[in-house]
Amino acid sequence: MNRRKFMKSMAAVAAVPYVVPSSVLGADGAVAPSNKITVGFIGTGDHGVSRNLRMYLGQPDARAVAVCDVDSNRMKDAKRLVDEKYGNTDCATTRDFREIIERKEIDVVMISTPDHWHVLMSVMAVKAGKDVQCEKPTLTIDEGKILVKTIRRYSKVFQTSTEDRSERIYHRMAELVRNGRIGKLHTIKVKLPQQPGVPGDPTPQPVPPELDWDMWLGPAPFGPYCKDRVHFNFRWVWDTSGGILCDWGTHLFDTAQWANDTERTGPVAIEGKGTWWSGGLYNTPKEYHVEYTYANGVKMLCDHGGSGIRFEGSDGWIESPSWLAEIQASDPKILESKIGPSEIHLYTNPAGEHRDFLDCVKTHKDPYFPVDIGHRVSTICHLGNIALKLGRKLNWDPKDEKFVNDAEADAMLSRPMRSPWKLA
Repeated sequence: MNRRKFMKSMAAVAAVPYVVPSSVLGADGAVAPSNKITVGFIGTGDHGVSRNLRMYLGQPDARAVAVCDVDSNRMKDAKRLVDEKYGNTDCATTRDFREIIERKEIDVVMISTPDHWHVLMSVMAVKAGKDVQCEKPTLTIDEGKILVKTIRRYSKVFQTSTEDRSERIYHRMAELVRNGRIGKLHTIKVKLPQQPGVPGDPTPQPVPPELDWDMWLGPAPFGPYCKDRVHFNFRWVWDTSGGILCDWGTHLFDTAQWANDTERTGPVAIEGKGTWWSGGLYNTPKEYHVEYTYANGVKMLCDHGGSGIRFEGSDGWIESPSWLAEIQASDPKILESKIGPSEIHLYTNPAGEHRDFLDCVKTHKDPYFPVDIGHRVSTICHLGNIALKLGRKLNWDPKDEKFVNDAEADAMLSRPMRSPWKLA
C-alpha cells in the first residue's frame, strides 16, 4: 500500500465504526503504511536483485511497488520475490523505465543498470521529483558534471551506491590516515583485479525473445546482440562501461580520496601504460599501471592484480591487502589508536548505503556517498582510462574539470548518445 491509497482508505474507514490494528498505526515497532517510502527498481539483474532489491525488502520503512528490466525473465523473478515478501501479487512490472519514473506513488528509485544508463536515468528521475540511489559509476566526466548540477538544482537526495563507506575496514583506514597516525601521507597503492581471461565472442546472435535489445542499448551505439555483451559482461565493452578501472576502481579509489581529504577535488597529473583487449568483443584495459599526482604531493599508484589498498606516510603504513581483509600496519600501536573527540570523525552508516539513503530521504541531508563525491571518484577512473588511451602524461585542472591545454584529451570527456536519447 502506498501513501496515497492509505490516506484514501483511512478516510473511508473514518465514516464507519471500525477497529484498526495497532500495526497499521505504527505501534509495536511497525511502520505505518503512510510513513513507508515507496521504491521503484530499475534493473533487476544479479546485483540489482541479490544486493539492492533484497536489502530494500529488509527495510521496515520501505515498500517495493514496481520493478523494471528489459529482460522479462529477470523482471518476473524480481516480481516474484517482492510478491512473496508481501504475500500478494501487487508488484507492478514494466520493461520501460520511464513508466517507473512517471508513477506518482513512487517516492524513490533504485537504479541497477549498466553504466551507460546511470546518469540519463538518474537525471530523468530527479526531474520527475524522485530521490535516487544509483549504482556507480558514471560513463563520462561530463555526464557526471551534469548529474551533480541536476541534483543540486532540484534539491534531491542522491546516493552513489557502494558499500565501502559503511565497511569498518575502509572507514577505519580513512580515519587513521586523516588523523595523522602514519604521519604525513605521501603514497597510496591500489591494486585492482584483472579482467576476464577471454576477449569475448563478437559473433552476432539472434536476440532472445525475453530481451528488448534496443532498450538495453539505449544511448549506447548500436551493435548486434551477442551473449558476451550483456548482463555482467557489459563492464568490458567500451560503449557501455570503462572496464575494471570503473568497476572496481570506484570502490578503492573512494577510500583513497577519503583518506587523502581530496574527495571533492582530484589529482593534477595522470600518466599510465597498459594493454587493451583486441581480437574479440572486449576493448577496455586488460593490464595497467596508472600514476596519479595530487596538489598536496601525494601519489596514488594503481596496478592490476589484486584488490587491496595501502597508505604510506612519513611515520609508517597501513593496508588492507585484499578486499575487506583486516588492516595491517607497520606498528601495532597504529591499529590500537583511539580517535579522540576533538579529532576528525568521518561520517558513515554501518547499516549500509540503502539504510543511509532512506534515512537521508527523511531528513533531506546528503548521504554518506553524495552525488558530488561519487562524481569525483568516477572522474578518477575516467582519467586513468584516458591516460591509458593516449599513452602520455596528462595535466588536469580539478577546479575547472578540464585538461590543461589539451584539446585531444578534452574531447574524451564526453561521448555522443544514440538518438533519440539525450541529456537536456
